Amino acid sequence: MNTRASISPVVREISCKTTLNRSSLGAYSMNCYVGCQHGCAYCYARYMQRFHPHEEAWGAFVDVKTNAPEALARQVRRMPPGSVFVSSACDAWQPLETQRRLTRECCRILLDHGFAVHALTKSDLIRRDFDLFADHNARVATTITTLDPAVARLWEAAAGPVERRIALLRAAREAGIQTGIMFGPLLPFLSDSADSLNALFECAAELRVDVLWVDALNPRPKVWESVQSLLRKHYPDLVDRYARVLFSPVVRNAYLAALGERIAAAARRHRLERKLHSCI
Repeated sequence: MNTRASISPVVREISCKTTLNRSSLGAYSMNCYVGCQHGCAYCYARYMQRFHPHEEAWGAFVDVKTNAPEALARQVRRMPPGSVFVSSACDAWQPLETQRRLTRECCRILLDHGFAVHALTKSDLIRRDFDLFADHNARVATTITTLDPAVARLWEAAAGPVERRIALLRAAREAGIQTGIMFGPLLPFLSDSADSLNALFECAAELRVDVLWVDALNPRPKVWESVQSLLRKHYPDLVDRYARVLFSPVVRNAYLAALGERIAAAARRHRLERKLHSCI
């Protein structure tokens, strides 16, 4: 479990009518929480503040759907089984889950009713739930933006350290659970070079993961405010370069084309083409 200091959020208990939602990330997605203690600087889920306004900044609040298991139990009786992405707008295994155990109970309900659980997390708290996933239709994946711990500490300070995420995947494979990695968002000029990508894909090959995704940094709502603030503090020379990559169509198209070529080359080098699903 992550022992690094995480953000102490404002916690509110709320009720929900549904927990399972149709999603382009799978047949369904499921979120037992609104908000995420990890508060990663690049997190696209900040867009949720458009629908659930909060006075607190992203990462400083979490709404807990206290009745999520009950709502889900009603839904699974009338919805056809399919793959469920856990989670699309928070980390389902963020620190609050240690005591709340809502994600665990909801995953149990899904698996008991023939749904597949596709988990994506930065926390090795998910190891607690390996007993549910073993011998079921489940996959455990983690996000790795960079293998450089100094860079990771800046961009995702409250998330599980990268070395623990790697250990998590080894443990999942040893438990007989399918595994995956999301490489992203790749940070322009920090974790997207040919050398960085080769290191990332070498790591994936060594871990023998079942599936890979790669994504670029995207100019989603509210993301630029957070990214720009971090850049001004730690990488002031990159502020203008990031702005062009994100908001100039000509620069962005050229950047994505070149990035796609570097990704493809790294995948070929490590014979991972068939496992790769690029979001570029």
